[in-house]
Amino acid sequence: MEYPTHRHLLQQGDQGRHVLLLTHGVVKVVASSESGYEMLLAIRAAGDFVGEMAAFEDRPRSGTVIACSDVKVRVIQLPALESFLTRHPDAMRAMLGMLCGRLRWANRRRVDFGAYDSLTRLARVIAELSQAYGQRETGSALKGNVIGVTLNQSELASLAGLAKPTAEKALADLSQRGLVKRSYRKITVCDVPKLLAFAKVLDENPY
Repeated sequence: MEYPTHRHLLQQGDQGRHVLLLTHGVVKVVASSESGYEMLLAIRAAGDFVGEMAAFEDRPRSGTVIACSDVKVRVIQLPALESFLTRHPDAMRAMLGMLCGRLRWANRRRVDFGAYDSLTRLARVIAELSQAYGQRETGSALKGNVIGVTLNQSELASLAGLAKPTAEKALADLSQRGLVKRSYRKITVCDVPKLLAFAKVLDENPY
């Protein structure tokens, strides 16, 4: 199946029991509270599954999945997925590894909340996004890249667990330090090694 930019692939609260395998494009996962507050939970790209939590737990969808670009997916019903994983232990291990990676990322954000100030927390999120989704810009310096996901400042703030004004101030600080460059809904990391060092991020892909 194909979805255009901004289309909802899965809806929070739905009872569907299928999962989606992303084969092309990038999506974001957002969750809304009863008060109307919306938070960006995660970003997923080609090769990732989305919707597996609700399917495996037999519970309503915990978030809404929205296309950030033109997206292609394979729809897999839960019985077919369970049968495939049972018959292919390597695939089961890969699935468990994916889930563990997501839990590790969530745990890291919880540790960051208590261990680092707001500037470092935002830097860590940007550094990890750069590792996972960074793309070289034509003619850019070898040390820099652009984060290949369109995010507004509210979404970036929610990933770092910050209020929007705090995130805006921290982003301006990182820009003044020459670590990032901002444009409309786009962030370019000017020097990846320097940002990783500033943010105290190990050279690993958290996704």
